[in-house]
Amino acid sequence: MQLKYALVHEWLTPKATGGSELVVQEILQHIDADPYALIDFESTNPESYLFKRQIGTTFLQYFPGARGGVQKYLPLLPLAIEQLDLRPYDVILSSSHAVAKGVLTGPHQLHICYCHTPMRYAWDLTFDYLRSSALGRGVLGWATRWLLHYLRQWDVLSANRVDYFIANSQNTARRIWRYYRRPATVIYPPVHTERFPFQAQKQDFYLTVSRLVSYKKTSLIVRAFNQSGRSLVVIGSGPELQELRKIAKPNIQILGWQPDAVVAKYMAEAKAFVYAAHEDFGIAPVEAQACGTPVIAYGAGGALETVRDVRQYSDTATGVLFSTQSEVALIEAVEYFETHAQAFNPEVVRSHALTFDAKAFARQYLSFVEHCCQEFRSSDPREVLAFRPKLP
Repeated sequence: MQLKYALVHEWLTPKATGGSELVVQEILQHIDADPYALIDFESTNPESYLFKRQIGTTFLQYFPGARGGVQKYLPLLPLAIEQLDLRPYDVILSSSHAVAKGVLTGPHQLHICYCHTPMRYAWDLTFDYLRSSALGRGVLGWATRWLLHYLRQWDVLSANRVDYFIANSQNTARRIWRYYRRPATVIYPPVHTERFPFQAQKQDFYLTVSRLVSYKKTSLIVRAFNQSGRSLVVIGSGPELQELRKIAKPNIQILGWQPDAVVAKYMAEAKAFVYAAHEDFGIAPVEAQACGTPVIAYGAGGALETVRDVRQYSDTATGVLFSTQSEVALIEAVEYFETHAQAFNPEVVRSHALTFDAKAFARQYLSFVEHCCQEFRSSDPREVLAFRPKLP
């Protein structure tokens, strides 16, 4: 029996190049699935792996400013995702960090969701979102609170449309259980470690690479290094770029966006990679470790699973974790790293990163899909399933 697959993601645009998009790209390399999304501006992008590919979209594709992001149409996202007609497919694979898991399926269809995170602005970031946005104050604030209440209800309801959940970390699996009361199997996202050159000899500077948005806490890193006076290089673009350039002292270089080759070069040469965000997984710290570069990270979320703190793993350490998102805690972590630099073996650091390689993801993901297909069909004695993923 030849199964027909659909792969659903939230949005596909040139600006969307994070970890969730890497998962989509990796899945499509191994399973011949028809892609669907709320909007698609990648199939017309000559530089994209989706160039000239047929992608199903929703009515949001034609809304003003959709290319810059459909988040502005947040109240319509649940309605839009439910308009995708996936009836011809046997297996629905969703890659979800907002609403992709909410597609409508029938009882004969299997739905496997790779969950990057439950909808963060509807759950654990609700109060941060309300405090930081003008939409969180006054009359608009109450309207926003009602909208987020509605999104939480829909989010839980739509979780019941998923047969099997995959989480990108133990941290995400715990949140899936907290909000949906559903178990999730952890399969770490793919990290293309081969793109990051190993280098044992390091230079005398620290590095951070991220989108320059508030929750990444890059401003915290810059302020801490302003105080310490140690050399720091910041790579990334986003709304905080100009403000960071204003507050950075001469010991800090703000390079803005850089091509992948330049990023890899800096990661390989840096004394350590600095990461202050609370992420569900966080691919950048693993990429740095693939270069043999230790990581100094906020000890929460995915960093607890990807960084081995030197105080706990004396022989296989890959970094230093700090306990609070504060300048004081980060400065102390950097000083601790300086005094224990000899404890880090670049080859050990890289070896740890290889456990998150894309090949490991592909092997585990395909095996899980096979298991789900067999289990799903085994309840019907008329169905005999020999799973053979149809390769592109």
